[in-house]
Amino acid sequence: MPGTDLAPEPEPEPEPAGPARTTGVAAEPAVAPEPEPAAAVQPVPAVEPEGAGAAGNGEGDGGAETVGDRPKGRRPVLRAVLRWTAAVAVFAAVGASTAYGITRMERTDVPGLRTESDGRWAYPTLTKPPLPSGSPGPYDAANTAGAHYADLRALVLPAPEGATEDAALRGSDGWLATKDFLAEYAEPDDRTELGGKLADHGLRHIAASGWTTPDGTHTRVYLLHFGTAAVVDSLYSGNLAQANSPSYAQRGATLSVFDEEFPVEAQVENVDRSAYTEPKPFGAEQVRHAYLAAGDVLALIVQSRKGGAAAIPFQQTVTLQSQLLG
Repeated sequence: MPGTDLAPEPEPEPEPAGPARTTGVAAEPAVAPEPEPAAAVQPVPAVEPEGAGAAGNGEGDGGAETVGDRPKGRRPVLRAVLRWTAAVAVFAAVGASTAYGITRMERTDVPGLRTESDGRWAYPTLTKPPLPSGSPGPYDAANTAGAHYADLRALVLPAPEGATEDAALRGSDGWLATKDFLAEYAEPDDRTELGGKLADHGLRHIAASGWTTPDGTHTRVYLLHFGTAAVVDSLYSGNLAQANSPSYAQRGATLSVFDEEFPVEAQVENVDRSAYTEPKPFGAEQVRHAYLAAGDVLALIVQSRKGGAAAIPFQQTVTLQSQLLG
């Protein structure tokens, strides 16, 4: 009406966003504007520990368990540490046991350290027989005669391991007849002459032993017992052991010369030694022999073998017999 103020009609409020109403005409869907392309960023993939379970659920080896707000620790790290610690412990134990095993093994049992035998024989443990009560030793100052008061039969070197003993050399009650000892010499005249000298010098007893080793070496050991060391020295120096060769030829030897290869270091205190060998060319067998003068005992050691008597067992036998007498 004219003159009448009319209040302006309120503007309709915009309808809230929601699904479009249908009015019978399909409304065109609203098309959201495409955002401007941002700078391309390569995504960093999350790396889960091997064997990890679902994150945050506490299952599997990879879940990080928590106590309150404090992490309890990751199991893969702990397991790896334990595995390496166990491996180091095992290697240390194996290394220590291997080192101990090598130190306990004989040299010839260790690969790379094997050495061949030098030819020595395996003798039993040698023990000197006890002296009678109150008796001095052969080299005591009070024993001016250099007498061996121990049983001479117990001072004879025993056979080595594996050897076949010669029972005939034991004689009767362990004492050998003089004629059996003289059979070691080649010439009948020498046997007669030497037999007379032994009787003149007051020979008391002869103790002997002998054996044959598997390689065919035949060994004979003779201990001749006299009254004093002076008598033995007279026979040894003046009748048997000459500087270059012995006075009497040994049975089976064409020639005997002084053994220059016998080591000086093997000399036993208080025992004089003269060793001889048969040089090449020798006959069917080679003969080595040695004389020992030890107080009131004169010793003869003989070794022979077809094709050659080895030096090492001969030197060993002579040295051991010297130690028993010295």
